[in-house]
Amino acid sequence: MSEIIAGIRIPDSQMAREATQLVRDTEPDLLYNHSRRVFLFGALTGERKQLKYDPELLYIGAMFHDMGLTEAYSSPQDRFEVDGANAARDFLRQHGIGESEIEQVWDSIALHTTPGIPQHKKPVVALVTAGVEMDVLGLAYDDFSADQRRLVVAAHPRESNFKEGIIDAFTQGTIKKPESTFGNVKADVLALKDPSYKRLNFCSIILGSAWNDGPHDHSTCRNPAHHHA
Repeated sequence: MSEIIAGIRIPDSQMAREATQLVRDTEPDLLYNHSRRVFLFGALTGERKQLKYDPELLYIGAMFHDMGLTEAYSSPQDRFEVDGANAARDFLRQHGIGESEIEQVWDSIALHTTPGIPQHKKPVVALVTAGVEMDVLGLAYDDFSADQRRLVVAAHPRESNFKEGIIDAFTQGTIKKPESTFGNVKADVLALKDPSYKRLNFCSIILGSAWNDGPHDHSTCRNPAHHHA
């Protein structure tokens, strides 16, 4: 019998159960409970907005969205979001899921920290980000009823230091590959947590590129690697 939390039914297929167990075995409690809350807040958003979506795909997207922060699934160079998306893609292929469905899940994970884009994509993509934004940033907090918030958190508690804890998890998942934070919100994490972090500057990279566009262009003297904000 499947579990129902805040009126949302947790997917209970063999694939969903295997995903739950894999994430449970891989992630610390903080990330596991966060991922379940992301699904629940995402699904509640979908109901409120009357969106048609596949709950199982939303569940896989939510459950895998932070897997790239774990040592087991972290690549040496890719953004952690891409690592999680790739892990979900491999998992779904093993279960015979079609490529168009896999693409939705991949996008939902890869784009979940890229503001301004997911809400214009398919509902699964939009709703994973909506769940993340609610649980981490408190966006649309008042669009959920007090009962909905209470029931979700009762089932999957927020640690008393969740805010600091999730920032620490982001730090551990990115500190060994700081280049992967260029142009995304995780640059803010390393700027806060890593005293040695040097934030790359987009304009410095443009100005320091190998292109020589005229007599006043001194780009050949510039090295973008040395131009940090």
